[in-house]
Amino acid sequence: MLEQTTTTLDFGTRGRGLVEITGAVGQWVERSGLQTGLLTLFVRHTSASLLVQENADPDVQADLDRFFARLVPDGDSLFRHRDEGPDDMPAHVRAALTAVQLSIPVTQGRMALGTWQGIYLWEHRLKPHSRQVVLHLIGS
Repeated sequence: MLEQTTTTLDFGTRGRGLVEITGAVGQWVERSGLQTGLLTLFVRHTSASLLVQENADPDVQADLDRFFARLVPDGDSLFRHRDEGPDDMPAHVRAALTAVQLSIPVTQGRMALGTWQGIYLWEHRLKPHSRQVVLHLIGS
């Protein structure tokens, strides 16, 4: 018989960059008591995203930030939407190019992540924000 459970986790960011949320998500999965299933994560914002990425070398995170700074620079004259500053529309584009939802298998009561994989909330705005990630787990 399938069961399901859901929660919303709140995370504070320090501004643009990656915040690893693997631990908080993993603890919730373990507390759920479900052994096998599918975990869905969804970020409730249009200027932040979710990412599964290497969690061993911090250079990976810095390189991703530098790549996106080159790809979608703040203050680009292409953008008209600047209601909240020069990082406003670039943050939306960065979120559109990445993911706001992830699906991760759960086996033996734990997320089936690889050895060097972590789950990250990626803040695309320059200033700190409070972000919500909705978790939904279905399984047995």
